[in-house]
Amino acid sequence: MSTTDRVISSPPQPAFAARVASVGGSPVRDILAVTARPEVVNFAGGLPAPGLFDAEGVAAAFNTVLSEAPQRALQYSTTEGEPALRTALAGRTTVRGLVTGPDDLLVTTGSQQALSLLSTALLEPGDTVLVENPCYLAALQAFGFAGARIVAVPGDADGIDPEALEELVAQESPKLLYTVPTFQNPTGRTLPADRRAAIARVAVRRGLWIVEDDPYGELRFEGERVPWIASYDDARDRTVLLGSFSKVMAPGLRLGWLRAPAALRRACAVAKQAADLHTPTVNQLAAARYLADRDLDAHVARVAAAYRERRDAMLAGLPDALPEGSTWNRPKGGMFLWARLPEAYDTTALLARAVEQDVAYVPGAPFCVGTPERSTMRLCFVTHTPGEIAEGLRRLGKALG
Repeated sequence: MSTTDRVISSPPQPAFAARVASVGGSPVRDILAVTARPEVVNFAGGLPAPGLFDAEGVAAAFNTVLSEAPQRALQYSTTEGEPALRTALAGRTTVRGLVTGPDDLLVTTGSQQALSLLSTALLEPGDTVLVENPCYLAALQAFGFAGARIVAVPGDADGIDPEALEELVAQESPKLLYTVPTFQNPTGRTLPADRRAAIARVAVRRGLWIVEDDPYGELRFEGERVPWIASYDDARDRTVLLGSFSKVMAPGLRLGWLRAPAALRRACAVAKQAADLHTPTVNQLAAARYLADRDLDAHVARVAAAYRERRDAMLAGLPDALPEGSTWNRPKGGMFLWARLPEAYDTTALLARAVEQDVAYVPGAPFCVGTPERSTMRLCFVTHTPGEIAEGLRRLGKALG
């Protein structure tokens, strides 16, 4: 046999980390990839309405920053974040009832990164994390990649049951509780103030970190604002508050932040140094300039008014679109509502039929910890106009009929 005839073998490539196989991808992202066609009325994504972005205001902020301070805008920055942005964020947080200084904050590349940093700083493989059920999908991914054991806290239509939480903390000795208490993803529900206070007391009695994620809280259509859990005295040194510009300014900026006690904030900063050094300087400076030159609250009020109209359009169309016996909630803000079909329906199995009708939703099962609720679905009502929503619900009714 000549040398040219020899089969040269090489050892196999080293295996991927086990967490890659155990966690998997996001079903929402998978659905969006399939339904990206413009003719699809897409209730699946958690996408803000692009037609409502203040593109002119954001462009002006970038132009100002790049014309007045290009060398600074295009340079490396500190890991903690640009002082101008942290000062502005601290002011907005203080006005909303939680006294905050710039040094209390760490700017992150979207609030999703904050979850990853907290997982790195707090969790060892096998640590227990408590979550709502159903729960925000990307949080389940972040905690899963950290090797955490994820346990759902019992609750009801208003959210977490504080008494059940205390019993579970005593049984499981968890490291943290993760919650989206205001206009929750995926259900749209809001945790009442008395339960927030009770959860804060549980954290103190039992020694528990609370991660309070608030990407939707400013998108209120009706009712009074409910205080952050972090604002209760019992919880101040045990709560990490996460915020984001993704739903109120623009998700493409990838700007979020976390407010945390000093030692944990420093640990997250070290984790961020290893992850990306810092969030892009030009984006931070542009956001700070936008806050200085524009009225973000007025912009958010306009967006919330449009979203309320779209929520109402969806609520008006659901009785004809969903099978008899279905139920759904009426969120007071945010981007989502949660629908439950009769038990005979499997929304995962029915999704392909919906896509054939050029409409999409997210089945509820992937959001569940433990036994999946196969007859549920999450519907995002903000991306499309009321007319498009009506047409999408007509298509959905045809697919489910």
